[in-house]
Amino acid sequence: MCKYLDENTSILRWGYESLKIPYLSPIDNKIHMYIPDFIIETVKKEIIILEIKPFKQTKDPSTRKKKNLTECITYSVNKAKWDTANVYCNNNGWKFQIITEKDLF
Repeated sequence: MCKYLDENTSILRWGYESLKIPYLSPIDNKIHMYIPDFIIETVKKEIIILEIKPFKQTKDPSTRKKKNLTECITYSVNKAKWDTANVYCNNNGWKFQIITEKDLF
């Protein structure tokens, strides 16, 4: 991903884990910090926050017949982070995007 960002002429600049967004964890009902993987500024002056995740972690495991507690907890925390990031981005006129191996390869 870093190489892609470096070589992409539509990317003006980017940072890795350089933004902190407070979110409410559904596990302990406390405020934690979400640190997205990348923040990008394009030559069109768009700001995009990118999160890189395995595809499996982006799908709600509670919809599957076989559920794993750890997967359910991970998904619920990730969902809280992503929902908060979407609100944060909307409030700032930015975009939020989750990228998986299906997008990269």
